[in-house]
Amino acid sequence: MGVREDARRGGIDLTPWGKFDRAAWAVYPLLFHLLDAAALAGVVWDRYLTRGQRRLIAAGLGLTLAEARCLVMFIAGLHDLGKLSAFQGQEAYPWARVSDTLRADIRDWQRMPHERASMHSVLHLLAEAGYPADTSDSPGVLVAQILGGHHGRFLQVDIDGAAKASRVNLALGGPAWQDLRRRYFALLRHLTGATAVPSDVSVPAAVLITGIGIIADRLASQRHYWLPKAQVPAFGAGEHYAQAVRDAPAVVEESGLTRITLPQVPFTQAHGGLERPNALQASVIEQLTAAVREKGAGILVVTDATGGGKSVTALEAARIFNACGDTAGILWLLPTMATTDAAYDLLEAYVAAHHPEHAPVSLVHSHSYDNTAYTDHRLAAHEPSTSDAYWPDSDSDSDSDSDSDSDDGDDDEGRPAAGERPEERVTVPDGWLRGWDRALLAQFTVATHDQALMAALPVRFSALRMLALCGRTVIVDEVHALPPFMRQTLSRLLHWLGALGCPVVLLSATLPGHISEQLVRSYLDGAGHPHPATAPLDCRPPYPGWLYAAASDASLTRVDPAAAEAHADRHRRRADIRLHPVRHSSCTDPEDTPARESRLERITQEIAPVARSGGCAAVYCATMADAQTAYTHLRTALDWPDGGPDGQLLLLHARLPGHQREALTRRIRTALASAGERPGRLVVVTTSLLDMSLDIDVDVMVSDLAPLHTLLQRLGRLWRFDHIKRPDWLSGGRPRLIVLEPTDHRGRTLLPPAWRPLGPPFLPLATAAYLARRPEQPLTLPDDVQQLVEAVHGDADALARTDAALRRSHTLHQARTRTEEHHGLLHLVPAWHDTLSLSDLHRQNLHPREAATRLGAMPRRLLPVYRMSGGRLTLDAAGTRPLPEHRKPTTAQIRTILQHTLPVPPAWVAGRTRDHHIPASWRSHALLADLVLLPQDAGDPSRPVRFGRHCLHLDGALGLVRTED
Repeated sequence: MGVREDARRGGIDLTPWGKFDRAAWAVYPLLFHLLDAAALAGVVWDRYLTRGQRRLIAAGLGLTLAEARCLVMFIAGLHDLGKLSAFQGQEAYPWARVSDTLRADIRDWQRMPHERASMHSVLHLLAEAGYPADTSDSPGVLVAQILGGHHGRFLQVDIDGAAKASRVNLALGGPAWQDLRRRYFALLRHLTGATAVPSDVSVPAAVLITGIGIIADRLASQRHYWLPKAQVPAFGAGEHYAQAVRDAPAVVEESGLTRITLPQVPFTQAHGGLERPNALQASVIEQLTAAVREKGAGILVVTDATGGGKSVTALEAARIFNACGDTAGILWLLPTMATTDAAYDLLEAYVAAHHPEHAPVSLVHSHSYDNTAYTDHRLAAHEPSTSDAYWPDSDSDSDSDSDSDSDDGDDDEGRPAAGERPEERVTVPDGWLRGWDRALLAQFTVATHDQALMAALPVRFSALRMLALCGRTVIVDEVHALPPFMRQTLSRLLHWLGALGCPVVLLSATLPGHISEQLVRSYLDGAGHPHPATAPLDCRPPYPGWLYAAASDASLTRVDPAAAEAHADRHRRRADIRLHPVRHSSCTDPEDTPARESRLERITQEIAPVARSGGCAAVYCATMADAQTAYTHLRTALDWPDGGPDGQLLLLHARLPGHQREALTRRIRTALASAGERPGRLVVVTTSLLDMSLDIDVDVMVSDLAPLHTLLQRLGRLWRFDHIKRPDWLSGGRPRLIVLEPTDHRGRTLLPPAWRPLGPPFLPLATAAYLARRPEQPLTLPDDVQQLVEAVHGDADALARTDAALRRSHTLHQARTRTEEHHGLLHLVPAWHDTLSLSDLHRQNLHPREAATRLGAMPRRLLPVYRMSGGRLTLDAAGTRPLPEHRKPTTAQIRTILQHTLPVPPAWVAGRTRDHHIPASWRSHALLADLVLLPQDAGDPSRPVRFGRHCLHLDGALGLVRTED
């Protein structure tokens, strides 16, 4: 029989099953699932892929756009062909419905993962269809590997071994099964129209095709999609496929994957009422627009002082890149969860200002549930919506597909739980847009650097992440904050984004020139311009200013010097950085030495005028313990009018419960923002949590010694807004940053032992040495910034030679940097031009939980709870919020639990016992399984809980308090 006859009712055996639901005892034919995936892949091609992605795939296949679309649908449809194997026998009920002919012809078939069976069986069918399949980089082998990768990992094809036709046929059943696989293959090819044979399959194209197949498979596997079809199936394969093609647009639309085009709006409307672009933004709008029209996508590096409007510049650059038509959307990457929460508000407001009918804006970091604006629900179709529910809903309709080798456990519908309060913004769960991989698919996304860097690691579904990243403009904010380990990963990611034609915007206020050169050249290398060819190029951007490198020809465009100078003139100001030697509490001076000013005494002296006469101040502390000590001291050492320090003195650090930290951060951002009512008196004691990407302004700032680029970032929040009236008691006419240098009794810089985990000691030591040697004159911003950055964070050899101890520290710093860079390279996926087989991208079998985007042990999540007199556990000492100990928690309870957690170093809870274990009913939940309980006595909550030599307790004001034996 031919394919036309097979497409008719009764023309082909439909008894092999692809989906089975135990609850409804419903069986769905495998062929229908394959046809569904093919039809959905066509709509994903039409409505989710951008023009640039479609062109890249077509060029990578050597086909026209129409031919490439058909081939992508065909490949997506073939993904589960390997289920025509021993897979059929793993469920008794659907196996009993398989035809007698097939059941009698199993011979000595062997169980193997069905994705591997698909890869092996299709390889020879492709060869029969004319696909070259004799080497690891031939089109037939690469297409087979795409099928093998639809569960997230690319597999090795042993052409002359396990994938040899004779061995495959022995393992996958007798002639009847071989014939049915061949007929399914031919029918899919006929119905999708994939008659053209690709002349090549490039690695970037293969990665994107794999991502499309994963999306199509997941959409087709949704229970609410296939179950009704299983209960009322079509009469024949052709009829079913025609109906699937008709249904597919609505399925993709419902999933939230359909891309939109933001309408053109005036600059003032798009950016929250800004009257006009500043000189730097205007130069981007004028010069970059012309360059992108001529050259296409590329990488843009923007350097400007803190508060210079880089965020708006990046949004305008994204608009320009997207306007060329090859990308649509924005992915904004930041270093910390606190900064992503702030950027989420900004991006959501930007999208909403364009009044789209619908635009998914997602927030992706490992604890997005802390953001209350993101996790509450209110339905309003005319506003942007966010994806929600990064945890399964235990009451939802989960897919009961018995495909046992799939571990995709987040197929829930994410419905709002009863009793959750509405919010004055749209936070509608977009059905399919959930999970840390899948939320990245939203057209407008804010995420931590880590979420994107995972695409450059050999983790499962890295191809899906790469597809999600490359369809829009990627903004990498605060690039200077990446240590050498992460910078290596970013370089490899930029290489792949260059290969995929994805525009990138790098933002930094304090970026050393050699780092910007490294990142630009990595991008250009991926775009086809190897390092030797770009070595003569000067890829360092001016400061302030920008540089654009085109992916097409590696040509460089720089900001007009006149525009850069005009921008510098507008934002030029003078500021002081004063270095004050102090004695840290960890340092004990010899008895015969004169008394010195302590750290707490200097902080008190600087903050006393604020407490007495008003104003807003920030005290940046190096560690959580330093912040707690300073906060406690300021509460009692100063006279606080208007009812005492409560409400006027705040403590913010990372080891507060998530809901408390998020509320405090929002309160501080609101109080110290440009608009709104400014408090008469506010002192914030904090750590590095407020260092980056927060648009706040204070009158007084005190900081522990830190690397110079960090101090410059903090200085950008001192007198940030010109229109704010400063307190009358402030004198001098310019901002002054007080830097507390811990010294020994001889006046030499002495870093406290507790500061060692913060980073390389050379950087704060070099900062202290540089500031001490610098003439006592004010800084001119932004003119002096790059020189300061290069002196410490660039080529610091000259500075290191000024002191023997500093030289030794510099040598150790260089060795540590090289070690980090080496470790950063160990687990990266190879460059695309070094990838001979797709399995090279998964040579290492890394689980996302094991993959490191940052060097060092990942923190553990601690859940403070209270044990009542009867042994019951609650989230509060009063016992009003009991924990579900003997049943699975609901979605609302899971969110509440996670919002009460806080991060701690693994060493702090290494000595945990059975008392610290979570309830057994939580262990099957991915986000709860790794929690550690901090069971405090409700009658005496201040009594520490022992974890080996560490003693912990949660204080209502101080957060987590730790002591050590």
